[in-house]
Order: sequence, then structure tokens, then C-alpha cells
Amino acid sequence: MTTATTIQPDYNYKVVRQFTITTIFWGIIGMSVGVLIAAQLIWPVLNFDTPWLTYSRLRPLHTNAVIFAFGTSALMATSFYVVQRTCQTRLFGGSLASVVFWGWQLVIISAVISLPLGYTTSKEYAELEWPIDLLITAVWVVYAIVFFGTLVIRRTSHIYVANWFFGAFILTVAVLHIVNSLAIPVAMGSMKSYSVYSGAVDAMVQWWYGHNAVGFLLTAGFLGMMYYFVPKQANRPVYSYRLSIIHFWALIAVYIWAGPHHLHYTALPDWAQSLGMVMSLILFAPSWGGMINGIMTLSGAWDKLRTDPILRFLVVSLSFYGMSTFEGPMMAIKTVNALSHYTDWTIGHVHSGALGWVAMITIGSIYHLVPRLFNQKGMYSVALINLHFWLATIGTVLYIVAMWISGVMQGLMWRAVNDDGTLTYTFVESLEKSYPFYTIRFIGGVIFLTGMLVMAYNTYKTIVAADGSIKPQELGESGS
Repeated sequence: MTTATTIQPDYNYKVVRQFTITTIFWGIIGMSVGVLIAAQLIWPVLNFDTPWLTYSRLRPLHTNAVIFAFGTSALMATSFYVVQRTCQTRLFGGSLASVVFWGWQLVIISAVISLPLGYTTSKEYAELEWPIDLLITAVWVVYAIVFFGTLVIRRTSHIYVANWFFGAFILTVAVLHIVNSLAIPVAMGSMKSYSVYSGAVDAMVQWWYGHNAVGFLLTAGFLGMMYYFVPKQANRPVYSYRLSIIHFWALIAVYIWAGPHHLHYTALPDWAQSLGMVMSLILFAPSWGGMINGIMTLSGAWDKLRTDPILRFLVVSLSFYGMSTFEGPMMAIKTVNALSHYTDWTIGHVHSGALGWVAMITIGSIYHLVPRLFNQKGMYSVALINLHFWLATIGTVLYIVAMWISGVMQGLMWRAVNDDGTLTYTFVESLEKSYPFYTIRFIGGVIFLTGMLVMAYNTYKTIVAADGSIKPQELGESGS
């Protein structure tokens, strides 16, 4: 862990502090809902009698909470911090940054209320109804104005690569959201609406959005985070600035085409399915280019991994990123997809990326940020950071390994046939075989959530300490 620098009053750190704290808060809320719905799959009685707390209502709340409340709050916190530091200027627009913060919290709270009530478009990753979609659009436009306005007024000659990734994430998510959310309200006084698309076209637009929400929000945005916080925490320059630019252009050029691999063996034309598969396989190269660039940044500083749990979070997240971006293209191959799709293998793949990559890079970045934002020389307890690292790692591994085994088993049981062509196993039999793995998944989720509670306590103790009262702890660290 590096020694914190003195906060410079020129920068707007208030909004960064707000988003940082809400990132931790919404992370705990979203993951708690995830643990509850994991428990509901083991003990159906936990669905209760009210429709508001059933699995079908809470599952979209979980995905929206972890992606848009936890993940996007983290991206807003870090992008506002990084763009100021690398451009050496205060955020553009004055109070507009506060509009982004409070507007985004209103979006989140609207989702928390509407989704359990059943107001949903039923689209994956885009379940919110049209009034909330309009609010998202308005807040996102203000967010883009603040971010790109800051780039325009920068005091540096170049734009640091992290801002390239943040900028691509902001622009592309805006386009994805607007196109996919186009709908006709049933009536102006009604929350309900009809999509302007139908049939296979609707499915294609949905997965163009769905996969690129993963590609640009959960990948490009967090790569922006990686390109700033890994070099900072390691106190080393990025391994290859040239590779980072090649990585950027290759990633954004290819990712946008990969969505059809979610629609293999459907009514989508075969050429579109094959295009999605081929582009997904090509995507492996730029993805690993970024992973290698991040890990090789530690060249000459590998010894810091023994003593710095924050750096460990950041590097292990890159390992999960590399694993997920190998697994994803493989699962896009039609013959592999025939086994994996609709099974728990997909759930394991998603959480390998969500917990191992997104959550761990976020956690490491926040641990780097908190002392600097609250004028301390370090976190309250390095031992608690270390405990959190092991809870997060063990929880993630238990979760994804259980889902991998369950998924492959499901795929094999569903395709098994007798000599006369009838199915060997019923669906209920495959479900019964999955129960032990659902229990392991639940345990892994509880362990990961426990780590988030440890982080919340550590952060609270750091914030409430008198300014400068927490001294640097013995980590063999150097300043940055």
C-alpha cells in the first residue's frame, strides 16, 4: 500500500467521496439480495407469501443492483477521480457533478421500488420501465458533459489511456441504452410499455445491448480503472503504453459484433450467429493484451505482492479477467455452446467476471482511494484488508467451481438419450443433482458478502479517524 498524498483543494473530491461510499453501500445491498435468491433456490420456503420477495422479482433487482448501483457507482467515482488527476484540472461544470450523483441515486432507488413491484420490461440487464429509462438518459448526458468537458479543459498535452477507456464506456453505453430501450408507453399515466422491436429483431437488439453492456460497462470501464490504479499502487509505469492503445482500439472495434453468440440455435439467421462466434474468438486477443499489460506492469515489483493486499486485489482481478475472457470466447463456439447454454456453467462464467474481475478491481481501487479522499496515510487496518482478500478469493472460487461442475453435469444430463431416442433423465432429476452445488454457491456468496462487511467497517474506521491520525503501516511501501 502506498503512502497517501495530500489532497489538493483544486479538485472536486466531494462527489468522488460520495460515489465511493455509495459503491460500498450498494455493493452490500446487491450482494445481500444475491445471497437471498441463492438461498431461495435451495430452500423454496424463503420465497415467502408475498410476490414482492419471490425469486422472480428479486433476481432482476440483484442484477441491477450489482451492475448499475455497485458497478456504475464505482465507475463514476473512479472516472471523476482519474480524469481530474490525469488532466490536472477540476471537474468541468461546477455543480453538474452533484447532479450526476443525486440523479444516479434516484435511478437506483426507483429500481429498488419498481422491480419488486413487478414493473419490468423482462429484458436482460435492461428491465427498467420507460420513465426510469428517461431519467437514466438525462443523468447519463450530464455525466458525459462533466467527463468530456474536463478532458477539453485539461492542462496536460495528452489524454492518458485510462480516460480513453472511460470515454468509450460512457459513449457506447449511452448509445446501447437509447437503442435498446426504445418503447411505446401503453398510456402516459402507465409504467407499462411495448418495445418497438419484435421477434428475432428484438432478440438481436437485446443481445447487442446485453453483451456490449458487459463489453463496455463491465470491461472497458473497469479497464480504465485498471490502467490508473495498478500502476499507482505498484508505483511503476504501465508496462507498455503502445500496447494499451492497440488494446483499446482492437477491443472496441471487435466487441460490438460479439452479441449474436447468445442466440445460437435460435431463429436468428445462421450468418449472424456465426459472425458473433467468429468475432468472439477474435476478441480473445485484445482481451488478453490488456490482461498481460496490467500484470506485466508489476515487472520489478513482484515482491510487493507479499506485503500489499491492495495490490493483490488488483492483480488477482486481472487473473480472473484473463480467465473469463478465455472462457467467454470458448463458450461462444457453437458446439461448446450447445452444452453450456441455459446451464449453471453460464452462471459460473458470469460470476467469474463479476466477482473475480469487476468486484475485486473495484475493491482494490477503493482501498487505494479512501485514505487519499479522507486525508489519511493508510487504511485503518491492513490486517482487515488481508482478511477481506482471502474472503473474496475463497468465496469467488467456491461459487464459480460449484457452478462449473453443476453446469457441465446439467448439459450432459439434458442431452443424454436412450437407445430408443427418449431422454435418459428428466429435468427434475438434473435439478436434484444440482442441489449440493447450489448449497456450495450459497456458502461462497455468504463468504464474499462477509468480506464486503469487513470492508465497510475498515472504511468507516478510516473515515471517522482524525485527519492524518492513521500512520503508514509496515508494508515495505513507497510513496506515489
